[in-house]
Amino acid sequence: MDSKDLIHLEDVYGAHNYHPLDVVATKAQGIWMYDVEGRKLLDFLSAYSAVNQGHRHPRIVKALIEQARRLTLTSRAFRNDQWPLLAKELCDLTGYSMVLPMNSGAEAVETAVKTARKWAYQKKGVAQDQAEIIACRDNFHGRTVTAISFSTEPSYRKDFGPFTPGFPIVPFGDLEALEKAITPRTAAFLVEPIQAEAGILIPPDGYLKKAAEICRRNNVLFIADEIQTGLGRVGKLFACEYDDVRPDIVIIGKSLGGGCYPISAVIADRDVLGVFKPGEHGSTFGGNPLGCAVARESLKVILEEKLVQNAAERGQSFMDKLRKIRSRHIKEIRGRGLLIGVELKPEAGGARRFCEELMKEGLLCKETHDHVIRFAPPLIIREKDLNWALKRIKTVFKRLA
Repeated sequence: MDSKDLIHLEDVYGAHNYHPLDVVATKAQGIWMYDVEGRKLLDFLSAYSAVNQGHRHPRIVKALIEQARRLTLTSRAFRNDQWPLLAKELCDLTGYSMVLPMNSGAEAVETAVKTARKWAYQKKGVAQDQAEIIACRDNFHGRTVTAISFSTEPSYRKDFGPFTPGFPIVPFGDLEALEKAITPRTAAFLVEPIQAEAGILIPPDGYLKKAAEICRRNNVLFIADEIQTGLGRVGKLFACEYDDVRPDIVIIGKSLGGGCYPISAVIADRDVLGVFKPGEHGSTFGGNPLGCAVARESLKVILEEKLVQNAAERGQSFMDKLRKIRSRHIKEIRGRGLLIGVELKPEAGGARRFCEELMKEGLLCKETHDHVIRFAPPLIIREKDLNWALKRIKTVFKRLA
């Protein structure tokens, strides 16, 4: 079957909950993807930062295959030999003392919400069923009913109510609003260090540090959703490091599985994650040996191949070059590391048409929030490949001028 046939089948038999570009990938390696017609395309999205190590990294694939030959799933009814090793390695890497494994980012966010509420009742003395968690306007924390309960994006919420209560909303970057929103019922403040889905929105310098101080003064947990920004994407292991912040809870996922297997985790110290007792939370697949083996190798690749440093160096260089593009359509270019947003002016006609033209040039990226093009290539990318991409970006902006 060719691309046209496969797109038709997807449109007929698949629920229409996505609006993908009309490219049908059949294989990938490193930074390159290939469609069913054999066309070579540069992946400039990395599956929303889940493929930081590149597609089918040989070390990660090897770990996946070797573990699949031995043991794939036990559930947590029994122990396995990979989960304790991953738990220790994550704690050694991050400096926290406990890890709770899950599968998807949304599950990890739900777990962090449950953790914060349980902590509030057991440790802070909040009245039962009264705990609140403050979230930021324009956030993206997943698609579950609870996650969309504190979303401010109408399309994520329409026709999905009633919603979960207990989530006051404040503007992203507004410290005064955060402080005013805190009450004796406040359990936590949940924030993305950079709002990726909202258009690569970066908070003012010092915002995260001061927000963490406000939380500390008020005995409120500071929760960082680093699912997209963590594990090297922004040129540091975690985006919170830009403000020298150590959150009370860190949520990770996406590239923890190296683009080969879904796995996520909630990381915190014992006085927070220690609130759970057997039977109070869990997941059949959470902490499974296959996912843990993949995650262990994925972390080693990030560290040993210096992908954090590469993201910092390549990202700054690429942003400097992007800013030299002269186009009446470009409003702003912003980002950190290799998480970059090109915001277009409203009169540009939307970001999707630019993404479609870039696809024709062999460069795969995606629009976010109508007017922003997101560039997020695998962290293994080299300067010459970024220059290849830049040439095509310039071509498209010139063509659509």
